[in-house]
Amino acid sequence: MATRVALALGSGGARGYAHIGAVRAIEERDCEIVSVAGTSMGALVGGLASAGRVEDFASWATSLQRRDVLRLLDPKLTSPGVFAADRLLDAIRDIFSDVQIEDLAIPFTAVATDLASRREVWFQRGPLRAAVRASIAIPGVFTPVVINGRVLVDGGLTNPVPIDPTVGVPSDLTVAVSLTGPRRRTRDLSAPAQESAAPQRFEEWRSRLRRSVAGITGREEPEQDVPVQPLRTSWGTDELPAELTMRDVTAQSFEAMQGIVARYRMAAVPADVVVTVPVDACRSLDFHRAEELIALGHRLTSDALDAAGVLPRRPDGGSRPPR
Repeated sequence: MATRVALALGSGGARGYAHIGAVRAIEERDCEIVSVAGTSMGALVGGLASAGRVEDFASWATSLQRRDVLRLLDPKLTSPGVFAADRLLDAIRDIFSDVQIEDLAIPFTAVATDLASRREVWFQRGPLRAAVRASIAIPGVFTPVVINGRVLVDGGLTNPVPIDPTVGVPSDLTVAVSLTGPRRRTRDLSAPAQESAAPQRFEEWRSRLRRSVAGITGREEPEQDVPVQPLRTSWGTDELPAELTMRDVTAQSFEAMQGIVARYRMAAVPADVVVTVPVDACRSLDFHRAEELIALGHRLTSDALDAAGVLPRRPDGGSRPPR
């Protein structure tokens, strides 16, 4: 008898392509996905996986170039978000079709956040497309949406890796995929840092600034030192580096908050297997990097399942047939 898997897919922008690889890695083994819950990109991929259309989405996503992403994001400079995301969802309208959540082959929950009440909202009925649009509304990036009088934004504010909605469906194993893992080149920095506001030695200051800018922007540290000097403002703080953009700061601030919330939420409702995708695998809006992120998700999920000693690979190495 196949192992029944409950799958929780977390939020994290373009890193959510890794969820496609996670689904593939699970389906390669003698198991059956019986429940899916997702937040943000986890809701998009999870909803399509529940509908049996995730490979159609993968084919579309791997064809995107950087210029295609810029065209699809649809900037809205005077609205409550930089991008509307409607063109992005319109481009995959045929993949979503007009399916209702309650009619999906696999029970599915999309998680969003009600801005007024500060509570999470679980969509388990109604149009899949509307529920996913609410779940992906990253504050300050994608515009909020209104459904039945609620002003809704990204579910990652309240539940970045939604394990809770899967509890009600009988399963043998819960697999959670988090997209807010520690950066690959750093140790765990969850403990508070003790720091002085006084100026540091120049060499130490320069080294830390280079690491900080690289960490926020997602770009590699320069191989050679860039000639910089610590300029002070009237408040006794250093000048901001010119490389920083509003998008970088907004995305990294949101991800920092998500990482903390996810740790607490997952400690309260733990999964049997946790797949952790590093937060620096790509930037939040790098939607043109699907192929490498899918491969990353597949590798990390396979490694996590092997380490847990569960779900042996199917002898033929293939996926379970579509439901």
